[in-house]
Amino acid sequence: MAAKPTAPPAPRLYLSTPVVDDPAALLAGLPDLIRKADVAAVLLRLAPSDPRTLTSRIKAVAAPVQKADAALLVEGHVDLIARGGADGAHLPGLAPLQEALPALKPDRIAGCGGLTTRHNAMSAGEAGADYVLFGEPDSKGQRPSADAIAERIEWWAELFEPPCVGYAASLDEAERFAAAGADFVLVDDLVWNDARGASAALVDAGAAIQRGHAAVLERFKAAQG
Repeated sequence: MAAKPTAPPAPRLYLSTPVVDDPAALLAGLPDLIRKADVAAVLLRLAPSDPRTLTSRIKAVAAPVQKADAALLVEGHVDLIARGGADGAHLPGLAPLQEALPALKPDRIAGCGGLTTRHNAMSAGEAGADYVLFGEPDSKGQRPSADAIAERIEWWAELFEPPCVGYAASLDEAERFAAAGADFVLVDDLVWNDARGASAALVDAGAAIQRGHAAVLERFKAAQG
């Protein structure tokens, strides 16, 4: 007898930091912030510096984030991931992913963004990406429409196993991408630029995700009859 389908779990938050030069200011509030909502992972974005300094910055952030039960990924800097104690790296495209995989696998996470075509997304999944990210801004700050991002998330969620992340620039997008079937929702400026403070914004993002997930559950129940 076939197992009864189970309802999909709610998407979790993926919090990207601002570009970090001195981590002290970030760390003053980051661990408590992570605990305000269901944050699965933190993406650390580092300002340019020498390898020794960058490794020290990764180490400084890794322990508090991991102690708060979230994974720490670093944007790029694949050669420093192990030394810094991070859980993995986020790579900005298919070619960087393929280049980084030997250094990261099997012990660490390899996530991939910059996937502007379906073909590249499928190739990233086949290569071994632990997640694919859709909707982040490019180097010029341009990004697809919310409709296009939601369509890509729906397509991926229906057909592929690796988790899918939707980049949300607003609470409406966070809700919509959760409803489209994203496994994680990435937020950055939406949280850090909120005049009320990052904590209130992150809680609101979590609530938006829950609203979107409610729509997924309704569809699931309807499909089960």
